[in-house]
Amino acid sequence: MEMFDIVDENGEPTGTVKERTKVHEDGDLHRTSHVWIVRDNNKGGLDVLLQKRSESKDSNPGCYDISSAGHIPAGCGYLDSALRELKEELGIDASSEELELRLIRRISYSDIFHGKLFKDNQVTRVYKMKRNDIDIEKLNLQKEEVEEVIWMDYEECIKAVKNNTIKHCIYLEELEKLLD
Repeated sequence: MEMFDIVDENGEPTGTVKERTKVHEDGDLHRTSHVWIVRDNNKGGLDVLLQKRSESKDSNPGCYDISSAGHIPAGCGYLDSALRELKEELGIDASSEELELRLIRRISYSDIFHGKLFKDNQVTRVYKMKRNDIDIEKLNLQKEEVEEVIWMDYEECIKAVKNNTIKHCIYLEELEKLLD
């Protein structure tokens, strides 16, 4: 059972801890970390690593998404959680020095997934990690979370998100912050 800290508007724990399902039923404010992995490409630009979410995910199943993301368990911090998710979802070992904080943002939405109302209300820290040594064929994907990963040219990804030419749950604001 996953337990989350309920947080204030600044992402600071309030002292209340709730189970994941209840947090999303009630729309409680909680924390997540997002990591965007980029690499240099042969066009003089960047590629971005996208993961395709598993069809069994409780939100946005089958959508292309951030390289790695996750909710922050009660008592844990943003950075530790980001590093843990990289390892769990993709099998990537990284250090905190490799993660560059790009954005702190608030995400709030509700939708129906698998016939149930899902209310997401989160404070998110968005990180960028540049690594030119990642071979997606050698990644150890967590199949319960990630169906596949792909490298996509950054500019093509921006266009695909803007024009909805791929099934995705990518926030354009985050993607655009990778080059600032």
